[in-house]
Order: sequence, then structure tokens, then C-alpha cells
Amino acid sequence: MTGLEASAHGALEMGVRLLEAPVHRDARGYLREMTAEGRPPFTIAQTNHSFSPQRGTLRGLHFQRPPADQAKLVTVITGEVYDVAVDARQGSSTRGWWCAARLAEGSGQSLLIPAGFAHGFLTLAPDTHVVYHLSAGWDPGAEAGVRWDDPALAIPWPEPPVVIGERDRALPTLAGLER
Repeated sequence: MTGLEASAHGALEMGVRLLEAPVHRDARGYLREMTAEGRPPFTIAQTNHSFSPQRGTLRGLHFQRPPADQAKLVTVITGEVYDVAVDARQGSSTRGWWCAARLAEGSGQSLLIPAGFAHGFLTLAPDTHVVYHLSAGWDPGAEAGVRWDDPALAIPWPEPPVVIGERDRALPTLAGLER
């Protein structure tokens, strides 16, 4: 898959964007410039780095509720992921819509996810490192999430996950967030 895959009319309507940054390759490897199109349009308050040793590791779908909601810029440093964003914003005309992109090491692509979106990914390669820049810091009282396999979302994960954290197994459906 190249570009964004979306559940409804399109990712741009939701505000999710796939950013491209120049990648300069030579005999030494490559250098990726995190400027212009590849830089987040927000001040970075926190940067997270996750490592998943096993292919098929699922993380998410997580978000923080307002006023601590976070925009994210997600980049794969090593490996490959199927990266998903779900609009979880109350009152949004696109609530429940999702979009996804395959992000891979050295591709020059990052996924820009607006605040209020649930985010998660499935690793498609072993030893996957993902870095995401956040517009707000972690607030444990604002944590929320949505089940990765919510039938109402019908996200077409490319393969079944083999590693899922206990916290992620216990997340509610999007409809269950209001209960």
C-alpha cells in the first residue's frame, strides 16, 4: 500500500496526512531531513520511542481526552508497521472513521495524526522501532483507548496480531466510550 487507506471518504477530511521528507542516500546509508514537510506543525512536548522485538505486535488504539489530547507525528526508525488513526473526537462529523498507512524504515514517510484521534499500530517486521513526537505530555488521568478489533470500525489489519498487551485487550469499543 502506498499512501493512505481510509474507512470513508478520505483521510484529508479527517485531517490525517502522510508527510514526505527528503531521504538522501549514498554509500554510507541515508540521511532523512525532518524539516519542511516532514516536521510536525506543533511544538513537541514529548517524544516516545517504542521497540517491538516480535512481528505481529499490536499497540493501541490509544489517545488522551481533552484538554490533554495530543497530536502525533509517527515515524518508523527500523522495521515496518501498519499504522492506524481513528477519529475519537466527540461531536466530530468524522467520528469513527479511520485511516491507515504502512510506514517503513527509510521510506521518508511519517503519519501526522490530529489531537483527539486514537492511534495504534501492528508491527509487520521483527525488531521494529517507532518514534512519535507529541504535542502534549502524558497525563495518566486523560488516558483512553478503543479496541483494535471494534467491529463497528472494521479496520482491515493486514494480519492477525500475535502479541497484545493486557491493557489493550481490555479497551472498550468506540461506542462503549460513552457508557
